[in-house]
Amino acid sequence: MIFTKINYYLMLAGILLITLGYYVMSTETALYGYGTTGLTVGPFIVVLGFIVEFFAIFYQPKVKDGSN
Repeated sequence: MIFTKINYYLMLAGILLITLGYYVMSTETALYGYGTTGLTVGPFIVVLGFIVEFFAIFYQPKVKDGSN
């Protein structure tokens, strides 16, 4: 398989972060979403989720090789 168990856990964590970021942006109470959470906190969480997704795709655990 291309991905290991840890890759799938990281992908799930990234998806949860992206969903959390969009939820935080949707709960903004300021007019037209121009508050702090709608403009800074929510998008930061979404970008962090995409960074975790990028890392999850390219992460390769070290293979334990018995030949030294």
